[in-house]
Amino acid sequence: MSRILTLVYGALCYALAMATILYAICFIGGFGPLSLDAGGPAAAPIEAIAIDLVLLGVFALQHSIMARPAFKAWWTRIIPGAIERSTYVLASSLALLLLYWQWRPMGDVVWEVNQPIAAGVLLAISGLGWGVLFLSTFLINHFDLFGLAQVWNAWRGTPAKATEFRTPFFYKVVRHPLYVGFLLAFWATPRMTESHLLFAVGATGYIFVGIWLEERDLLAHFGDTYRRYRERVSMIVPMPPRKG
Repeated sequence: MSRILTLVYGALCYALAMATILYAICFIGGFGPLSLDAGGPAAAPIEAIAIDLVLLGVFALQHSIMARPAFKAWWTRIIPGAIERSTYVLASSLALLLLYWQWRPMGDVVWEVNQPIAAGVLLAISGLGWGVLFLSTFLINHFDLFGLAQVWNAWRGTPAKATEFRTPFFYKVVRHPLYVGFLLAFWATPRMTESHLLFAVGATGYIFVGIWLEERDLLAHFGDTYRRYRERVSMIVPMPPRKG
């Protein structure tokens, strides 16, 4: 029964994560009832900025703290290791849902591209960003990243496979294609409002902090293998790998 409950829990966390991430496309692109530029409680500009920064901070702290090896080692003394990743995914989804719900929009326009072809190109780049993001999750192991592999192994009673260092496809020309996808999705827009700009700047800042934390953990785990990879491959701007 515990193995079945573990599998169901992991599947529900995964489903919520997929729904939350898909809604992010609407939230950032301005297509849903709650978005960066619509919905949410009204607020004065200073109040809106303060609340929005707190919401971004809640997500950033949850995302960073729960991903650290020291936290995982402590956390798995309280919960089963098989659901550690699913619980992380659940907490991330709840932090995003809180952000969607409580985000205070600010409607003043910073820039707007009205030329149809140019606007279409920007939307296409944003869509490309989301595509790169989703494809990158499958390149490294989508189901492990979102906790399904762990609960599936627990249900089957099979041990988890050791993490291998691989650099498929995008990872041969850039170390963090997931973040490249996010940056394209956040910044490529024909209509940049103050609300969107605040989100893009805050999220971009967190991305670079996240890269620093993630690479520190990767160096600790993979050692010289990752160090040599970091010396050869660009961090965020795709380019041919350096020889060395």
